[in-house]
Amino acid sequence: MPALRTFKIAVALAASLLPSLAHAHVGLGDTGGFTHGFAHPLTGLDHILAMVLVGILAVQMGGRALWLLPLAFIGMMSAGAALGFAGLGMPFVEVGIAASVIVLGAAVAFEVRPPVAVAVALAGLFATFHGHAHGAEMPMNVAGYAYGAGFIAATAILHLAGITLGLGVAKFGERFGPNLVRIVGAIAAAAGLGILGGAI
Repeated sequence: MPALRTFKIAVALAASLLPSLAHAHVGLGDTGGFTHGFAHPLTGLDHILAMVLVGILAVQMGGRALWLLPLAFIGMMSAGAALGFAGLGMPFVEVGIAASVIVLGAAVAFEVRPPVAVAVALAGLFATFHGHAHGAEMPMNVAGYAYGAGFIAATAILHLAGITLGLGVAKFGERFGPNLVRIVGAIAAAAGLGILGGAI
C-alpha cells in the first residue's frame, strides 16, 4: 500500500526531528519556550482544525501531496512566525486563520483535488497566518528557538493526526469511509464560519 508506506516515512521523518527538538528543549536560555511553543497550536480550535485538515486533505489527494502539503505548511508557517517574532505586521491574520479552516474543511467535504502546486500554494498561504499568530504571541520571557521548535513539533503531530485519521477512516470501506471524511470536513468548515464570525 503506497499510502501506508508514505505515512510510515512521514512518521520516521518526524521521529528524526526529536533529537534537535530535545536539544532545543534543554539548551541555553529559557527551556520553557519549547513548552509554550508546543502548547500554542493546541490551545486554539482554529489551529487544531486547520492542521488536522491539512493531513486529511493530503490523504484525499494522495501521491506527492501526502508529504508536500504538510511540509509546505510547516515551512511557510515558520516564515510567518519569523515575521511575528520580528514584530512585522500582517493584515487580516485572524480572518486568514478562520478562512483556512473554512476552505480546507470545504475542500475535504467536497473532495476537491486541485493540482498539487495549487494545493501547496494555498496551504502555504494559510500557514503564514497561523505562523504569524504563533510568532506575535510568543511570551517575552521564553527562548525564541525553543518556542519555534515547540510549535513546529505540535504542528507536525497534528498533521500526522490528520493523516492517520484519513487513512484510518478509509478502512470503513469505499462506501462509508469517504462519507465519514466528508462529514468531518463539513463540521470543520461550519466551525470555521463560527470562528470567522468572532474574528470580524
